[in-house]
Amino acid sequence: MTKKRKICVITGTRAEYGLLYWLMKEINESKELELQIVVTGMHLSPEFGLTYQQLEKDGFQIDFKVDMLLSSDSSVATSKSMGLGIIGFADAFAILKPDLLVVLGDRFEIFSAVSAAMIARIPVAHLHGGETTECMVDESIRHSITKMSHLHFTSTKTYHDRVLQLGEQPERVFNVGAVGLDNIKRLSLLTREQLETSLDFKLGKRNLLVTFHPVTLEDSTSKKQFSELLAALDELEQVNIIFTKANADTGGRIINQMIDEYVSKHADTSSAYSSLGQLRYLSAIQYVDGIVGNSSSGIIEVPSFKKGTINIGDRQKGRIVSDSVIHCKPFLSDIRNALQKLFSDEFTGLLNNVVNLYGDGDVTEKIIKILREYPLENIIKKHFYDMKF
Repeated sequence: MTKKRKICVITGTRAEYGLLYWLMKEINESKELELQIVVTGMHLSPEFGLTYQQLEKDGFQIDFKVDMLLSSDSSVATSKSMGLGIIGFADAFAILKPDLLVVLGDRFEIFSAVSAAMIARIPVAHLHGGETTECMVDESIRHSITKMSHLHFTSTKTYHDRVLQLGEQPERVFNVGAVGLDNIKRLSLLTREQLETSLDFKLGKRNLLVTFHPVTLEDSTSKKQFSELLAALDELEQVNIIFTKANADTGGRIINQMIDEYVSKHADTSSAYSSLGQLRYLSAIQYVDGIVGNSSSGIIEVPSFKKGTINIGDRQKGRIVSDSVIHCKPFLSDIRNALQKLFSDEFTGLLNNVVNLYGDGDVTEKIIKILREYPLENIIKKHFYDMKF
């Protein structure tokens, strides 16, 4: 009997788990693969809802927990958390002995995991490499993870080519599309009534979903930028607002505090959630008039719903975007103008012709085939691929 490949998936946030869910499920059901799960970061934090419990509710067995978040969102605390993460992942890998690590994205928890895997000589498969977010520390982390990884699953041809530009070997780079789009195809989304019951919140005639995170390469801009957004939202009439709270980045706590204060003053027309989860989040997109903030989901997933996104500031600067995305500066007048455009008949009419540049799903099947079949012998030995310019 052929030995199963042990595929270890690392997840540290609610959003990341939502993107990885179907891949984890299919690994778990595969006859050739054995799923290992290590949870870390926000999943283990009471402040962010102890979202590791959602994995258990979904039927997954967690093999190891790496508790690394300190009770602070300062840059010093983040650096210390990364150090604790490397220590914890070193222990996890020594016990689990995976054949291959699967990671997604650009967060500091993932950087710690991949750093420990590199020293332990464990090969890494990385999803969503080659992307750019020019005003975020995430970009440097993402490219660093690419250089420590051995298989690459990119979301567009442009990002595929950029991974090659970073020196990765072409036969190891696969342009599969954005894995999060599988959720849109596979999940049975909630009806409007089911969503309202689940949220304990009544939708209005017009609605917005707001997701705003800190810009980590800017110095203390979170409060000012989010104040401008809240001021613009305050000017709207007969619009209900669903807030999803910021993640555990430097400066995230002030945003969450401001959300709580706003909702307490506008309880009839607004509601806030630490974690919506993929089902409620994607279901909500169906019934809102647009997404407002600076989350990558507004760029990658939302265009598939033919909905508009207002992308505020520079957090996603450099990403490939569809025509459904309205860029604006983080100032009241610019956000006000963007909201007017979002609600305009002309813009609403354009949305029917929007094409999602990140694909149309079925990504999981492509990745699973490669995880099953790609030879892992000597995969950790890499040579730099020089492009001819």
